[in-house]
Amino acid sequence: MTNSSIATEFLLLGFPDGWNMRVLYFTVFSLIYLGTLLGNLLIITVTTADQTLHKPMYFFLRNLSILDMCFISITVPNACVNSLTGNRTISVGGCATQIFLVIFCAYEEIMFLSIMAWDRNVAICQPLQYPIIMNPQLCVRMTLASLLSGLVYAGVHTGNTFRLSFCHSNVVHQFFCDVPSLLRLSCSDTTSNMVLLLVSIIIIGGGCFGIIILSYIRIFSAVLKSTTRAPRKAFSTCTPHILVVSIFLSSITGVYLRPSATSDTLQDMLLSSFYTMVPPFLNPLIYSLRNEQVKKAVGRLIHRQLFSGQ
Repeated sequence: MTNSSIATEFLLLGFPDGWNMRVLYFTVFSLIYLGTLLGNLLIITVTTADQTLHKPMYFFLRNLSILDMCFISITVPNACVNSLTGNRTISVGGCATQIFLVIFCAYEEIMFLSIMAWDRNVAICQPLQYPIIMNPQLCVRMTLASLLSGLVYAGVHTGNTFRLSFCHSNVVHQFFCDVPSLLRLSCSDTTSNMVLLLVSIIIIGGGCFGIIILSYIRIFSAVLKSTTRAPRKAFSTCTPHILVVSIFLSSITGVYLRPSATSDTLQDMLLSSFYTMVPPFLNPLIYSLRNEQVKKAVGRLIHRQLFSGQ
């Protein structure tokens, strides 16, 4: 297109202007970010230091906490700086890096949540075989397979997005770079991109959601049939899991599958903040507050730290 200029950088739209609003968003985002870092760091420390938590469930929880710290660090610190300084430019390379990391972390989030649902299914429905099925080798292999497939998945979507030409505008209607926002700026044919997004979300998202639903159906059935308190107690760890999965899947589906013609900028930004910020913030809260073993481990860790210095 000879009469159009090719974008060499992008301008993040961010939230409404005004100094008071900037300070408000900076404060809210900063508090959520710091709370997420502290909460997840506590879970990582406790599950690593306490020998009683060296089990598959807490191995995956520790990995999820590491992932959540990375996930929220991709978007929130930059959004905080932008809201305060008003400098919202981002280079094409920076935008591509952000898209790659967001897609990778979102992919890993749903993978880990699916693996954790299956882990709870095995623990509640097959308790005697649980140590054999969920052995350390399998846990490491599932984690590595998830990470490697996530790199490929993120690379395909990022490469497919940045093969396009961006000449309609360089204003990204979002507080970070994401694929749907960039597709609206492209002057190339984005049909293949939309088909790839739709197919991948149906296969990956639908497949993982199916695993989670089937796992919880089996868990519900086992809990209802059981006359002992053990499965019911284990079931209490599944309730917060359902909450996080529901928030994550509903918000990310709303952003990526909503037609661009009916897309509302503020609604897109709110939904994006839900899938990039809320699960990382909620995970340490619900897993520590609802899990007796984690709370006891935190107590033991605090007790050791207090009395070790005396």
